[in-house]
Amino acid sequence: MTTSSKDDAPKPPAGGNRPASSYARFIPREELQGFAAWRPDSFGSGFDEIPASLRRAPEPPPAPPPPEPMPEPAPAAPAGPTMQELQAAVAEARQGGYQDGYRDGLVALEGFKQSFAQQTMAQVGQLVNAFQAQLDALEQQLAATVAATATQLARQVVRAEVSTRPELVARVAEEAVNAVLLSARHIRVFVNPDDLSIVASGAAEALEARGARLMPSSQVLRGGCLIESDVGRIDARIDSRWAQAAAVLGQDVPYEGEA
Repeated sequence: MTTSSKDDAPKPPAGGNRPASSYARFIPREELQGFAAWRPDSFGSGFDEIPASLRRAPEPPPAPPPPEPMPEPAPAAPAGPTMQELQAAVAEARQGGYQDGYRDGLVALEGFKQSFAQQTMAQVGQLVNAFQAQLDALEQQLAATVAATATQLARQVVRAEVSTRPELVARVAEEAVNAVLLSARHIRVFVNPDDLSIVASGAAEALEARGARLMPSSQVLRGGCLIESDVGRIDARIDSRWAQAAAVLGQDVPYEGEA
């Protein structure tokens, strides 16, 4: 390739305005050997390679971003109950209410029955106790009346027996003397003056056997006797024996008194 020298290039005029070149020299193709039209990638192979000393390690690829969490699907709005479901729920609630009411009614009825039975038993028990108390009081009154009547009747019988059979006093005196201890001494038998002769004839053997003396005493009622000795006394007076007999019947009726 031949080029023009600097001296051969036209100089610009002095006026400062550069005129266009009067000619342009083209190089014929025949003179161009080993040349081709220039292209941006015609620098040859390996021209853009970077020396190994200037190369840097390749940067690791960036870590992929963490996957975004998948949004949870919004819950679907529940479907409203159908008319059949509503009717079934109403029927079930009605049946449950009926069962609950029936059960509560039975419980209340059972409680009322027990309470009523307890109240009735308490009232019946009170009536029975009151009736029993009245019956016991009536029985006591009746028993007291019967005992009083029997006592009055017995006293009349005793009095009549003593007056109609005065000889019984001799038997009383004899039994009383025989009841005295054999070791007793100074035995004295006190009888009513009206019974003195009856006892003297009717109990003479018993008096003589024990060496007892028969003595009259106005403190002794007819039909009885009082025996005294050195070892004690035996009260066989009719009023004393009558008081003991009346006490057994629960009565305090003296032998002497109104008939």
